[in-house]
Amino acid sequence: MKNIAILGSTGSIGTQTLQVIEANPERFRVEVLTANNQVELLARQAKQFKPNMVVIGNEEKLGELRDLLRDEDIKVYGGSDAIAQVVRTSTIDVVVTAMVGYSGLLPTINAIKAGKTIALANKETLVVAGDLINRLVEEYKVAILPVDSEHSAIFQCLAGEHDNPIEKILLTASGGPFRGKDHEYLRTVTAAQALKHPNWHMGAKVTIDSASMMNKGFEAIEAKWLFGVEPSRIEVLVHPQSVVHSMVQFQDGNVKAQLGVPDMRLPIQYALTYPERVHSDIPRLDFSVCSNLTFEKPDIKTFRNLGLAYEAMNRGGNAPCVLNAANEVMVAAFLQGEISFTAMSDVIEKTLDKVSFIGQPTLEDYIATDREGRRIAEQLKNK
Repeated sequence: MKNIAILGSTGSIGTQTLQVIEANPERFRVEVLTANNQVELLARQAKQFKPNMVVIGNEEKLGELRDLLRDEDIKVYGGSDAIAQVVRTSTIDVVVTAMVGYSGLLPTINAIKAGKTIALANKETLVVAGDLINRLVEEYKVAILPVDSEHSAIFQCLAGEHDNPIEKILLTASGGPFRGKDHEYLRTVTAAQALKHPNWHMGAKVTIDSASMMNKGFEAIEAKWLFGVEPSRIEVLVHPQSVVHSMVQFQDGNVKAQLGVPDMRLPIQYALTYPERVHSDIPRLDFSVCSNLTFEKPDIKTFRNLGLAYEAMNRGGNAPCVLNAANEVMVAAFLQGEISFTAMSDVIEKTLDKVSFIGQPTLEDYIATDREGRRIAEQLKNK
């Protein structure tokens, strides 16, 4: 029996993690649930799964959460500091980091320092501070098990390969709702259009990142840190069917791929049960239906965010932290109708040029960089 903490339990990954736990009650128990704003859903989850503790990030909703759970024997806390601290609880075995964006960094660091196994869905943790996270993982001897479908695929392809060198990682991308469209088309797309992903059901922020291909850029940076490969060995391939979740090419020329239906419960369950594979009722892949699997190179000229991510990854230091900060500001602005889809890339590029570069940042440097990146992106957005 593993005791699970889910950071971001009301989001897409969090709710699907709870589905996996519900399907395996003999293996998992929910110890902690956290959310940022969705207080009513968090309360319903708490009543069903009976965790020891729940935390609502928005302290203004703490009173409401306490009222909703007044008849339950559950400890209730509020605020981002509480989320960052609750991961240290001694009874937790695995922390599922399903929070969105930069907010997942400090809780993940604290969970690593507390010796917890990390089921990592918050890719921004490694985008922002991959070097620091890897050093902490080595120091505290903890495991990071990837939850993103692409990184889970790579992780599975590497199982049993021991020290066989990776020649190339082939990171697949669906292409999102605007695959094949040109810059002129993208200039006028709306948030509603961008939120209609053809294959995956995800939260709003990740869906917009997928539409702009920033999500794939983040995943390339995440792959660099998870698997110890240079950016030149990470290739993105657009694969519209979302059946091949990623591939690894080895130095002898052989390529291993991991395939499955596009259902996030598969990589979530694998991370929670690793190294075991346990039965699930998730639909099986039917090759008679999905017999046409295609691959193509991404259009980096049109989808500039992917190129900007590679530039930041190659630059290193705090550049990916700047990239993430500017992107979070831009996605929020786009969802609010404040800027156009293509203007997001313009502001991100300018922000990367304006924020002071730090080659070997400390945690304090990352925090300051995030703050500066957001400030500059806000200023540029309004010009």
